[in-house]
Amino acid sequence: MYKARLVFFAACLGLLLFGIGLITLGSVATGLHDKFSLDELTAGTLFSIMPFGILTGSLIFGPLCDKYGYKLFLVISCLCMFGGFQGIAYASNIDLLKISIFLFGIAGGAINGATNGVVADISMKNKAANLSLLGVSFAIGALGMPFILGAFNERYSFSVILSSVGFLALFAAVFFIIIKFPPPKQKQGIPVLQGVKLFRDNFILLIAFFLFCQSSYEAIINNWTTTFLIEQLDVSRSAALYSLSLYVVGMALTRLVVGSVFRSVKPEVVMYASLALLLVGATLLRLNYSFPVSVTGLILTGAGLASGFPVMLGFVGERYTDLSATAFSFVLVIALTGNILITYSMGLIAQFYGISNLTLVTYVLNAAMLLLTIFILRETKITTNK
Repeated sequence: MYKARLVFFAACLGLLLFGIGLITLGSVATGLHDKFSLDELTAGTLFSIMPFGILTGSLIFGPLCDKYGYKLFLVISCLCMFGGFQGIAYASNIDLLKISIFLFGIAGGAINGATNGVVADISMKNKAANLSLLGVSFAIGALGMPFILGAFNERYSFSVILSSVGFLALFAAVFFIIIKFPPPKQKQGIPVLQGVKLFRDNFILLIAFFLFCQSSYEAIINNWTTTFLIEQLDVSRSAALYSLSLYVVGMALTRLVVGSVFRSVKPEVVMYASLALLLVGATLLRLNYSFPVSVTGLILTGAGLASGFPVMLGFVGERYTDLSATAFSFVLVIALTGNILITYSMGLIAQFYGISNLTLVTYVLNAAMLLLTIFILRETKITTNK
């Protein structure tokens, strides 16, 4: 019999790894640029590999975890991430580096999906609150990697630091081998057909497209805010990066509060409050009044984005208990597709119409998320009344 607390700790360790992994490529970009003498085109190609790897990992984890359970899948994913860390650190040529980045992305996407799935499965109640607490570990990983590189960059090369951090993935694999996980839910075969049938389910499609917008919103903030602040407020790059770190802190603290102090608050209250915070945050950014005001807007934006994934994945976990991993895989793939598309689209908007339009895009996404939230909450009430 598995122990829920141990499994939850294991999931936190896994998502910590994903947080580290997601920020790694950007953190070591300068080192890779110098090592391989990368031009802008090659560098852009390298950065585009990671999202497709994550998308692939998100696609495959669901059916495999429902069929074979989480244990073996997480162990293999951690070993792949360890290999990715070492490959990025010590690759001797560009082709090997590309393979390592793709492997790294697959492992990261798989770990992200599987850890969220297993926490939903072991949570008999308060799924959204527990998923919020899980999300804090992602933020710690995302904030921790730049800190580690900054602290040891003067004494060690990026390759040595990256390789050393990679051993955390190896430790996680060993830990996953030792502990027990929930048993597989689908013993008849890999539930691919059931996954295809989800396309006919209006409820999960509504959630998938909400997360499409949520992931798009996060992509805009993560990838374009520094440029927005530098061009609109004429701040230094270091100051812009610092403000982005505070955005992550705002998200992490809100998830911690929602998962602990406010774990019994109704989902509709959490979601409408989150959307209100997003609106205020975007408005403060659009004002361009001063750097402190814009930073406040970013912190509020982080707080507003904190609950979208936990609450919506909680709904999915409650509705599809026998097919939770496959259902998670379904919505995460659509969400990540939004992330990739909006990153490219925002680049076109910034190039042809100016980076100042960033906040207009966030307003559109906010309106879409509000509309989808209304329909999703209406569906949950109909189901509850039945």
